[in-house]
Amino acid sequence: MTPHPIIAPPIIAGIGLGTMGLGIAQLFAGSGFTVLATDAHAPTQGSAIPRLTAALNARVTLGKLTAHARDKTLANLRITPLETLAPATLAIEAIIESLPAKQALLAQLETILSPEAILATNTSSLSVTQIAARARHPGRVLGLHFFNPAPLMKLVELIPHATTSTQALALARHLTEATGKTVITCPDRPGFIVNRCARPYYGEALALLEEGHDPRQIDAAMQAEGYRLGPFALIDLIGADINLAATEGLYAAMQNHPRYYPFNALKAQVASGNLGHKTGHGFLAAPTTAQPNPAIALRIAATLINEAAWLHAEGPSEPEIDTAVTLGLNFPHGPFAALHRIGKPRIVAQLNALDASAPPHLKTRYRAAPLLESP
Repeated sequence: MTPHPIIAPPIIAGIGLGTMGLGIAQLFAGSGFTVLATDAHAPTQGSAIPRLTAALNARVTLGKLTAHARDKTLANLRITPLETLAPATLAIEAIIESLPAKQALLAQLETILSPEAILATNTSSLSVTQIAARARHPGRVLGLHFFNPAPLMKLVELIPHATTSTQALALARHLTEATGKTVITCPDRPGFIVNRCARPYYGEALALLEEGHDPRQIDAAMQAEGYRLGPFALIDLIGADINLAATEGLYAAMQNHPRYYPFNALKAQVASGNLGHKTGHGFLAAPTTAQPNPAIALRIAATLINEAAWLHAEGPSEPEIDTAVTLGLNFPHGPFAALHRIGKPRIVAQLNALDASAPPHLKTRYRAAPLLESP
């Protein structure tokens, strides 16, 4: 693949204008880029400018955005058919999480865009390697995983696959950092960094629930440690169905390892229809008022740290993991910062105790990563 020239000014293409796709388009348009955006669903495409205008007007009303900045953002965004995206330097797809759909879209884009244009997927759960597998020029395919809401969340995960070119990575990073984002390179592994490291926060809380602990007590323990929302408040906010789908996806992708076990308490919650805020009922019937229990906080911290330690062995550095977790999840600190504060002996002792009492279906869930066993 030939080196990427930095075209002045670069043009960004956005494919998919749902909540995430429109947010990404807003981000780049608000940062001064010309954005060409499209959606295969005509009503979604047709409503994009009115939806964005309403969102920007709300920020102007709150004093968080000037009218001039709103007008510049809207002027920089053009809704256009797919076949007119040819001038784009970087194309970012944010369509449905379907491997065949994403592969088909990339095949279309390769007939439209120049051979030097970068093709980025915003997937949060699919393998970038598999998405790129049928591309004619796989060296320009990579992942750019934004977090919702894209204009506000500071983190973007940059995911190469084995043959992504260094030029494509460098230019994708350059353009994304120009919007003010912190970009962290992640391995092309299930869950990347943030979604993988988040699993124990929910999973261990569900394990505690199944053992008889009150969800309000569990949330109170984590809030006492500086977490803005406890695990059950987060599940209620995200939706129990969304949380279960993410958990089951990672569980399957990681060969059903017990660290990603989808607990029956979560499945039962989804089956009941009490999915959280969107249905009016969830795990928490009232605001958290229980007294915090430090033992609960230590147990959840130990599993968060252990997951990060296993991931560290696959490539990402301790600072990268801590930065990704704090920015992508709004946690008060990263797992390695917590490890340095608590100490390896206490974490390993907690994991060993949990391993000794684990039921058969959770055996090996608490096995300490080699990093934690080292001096």
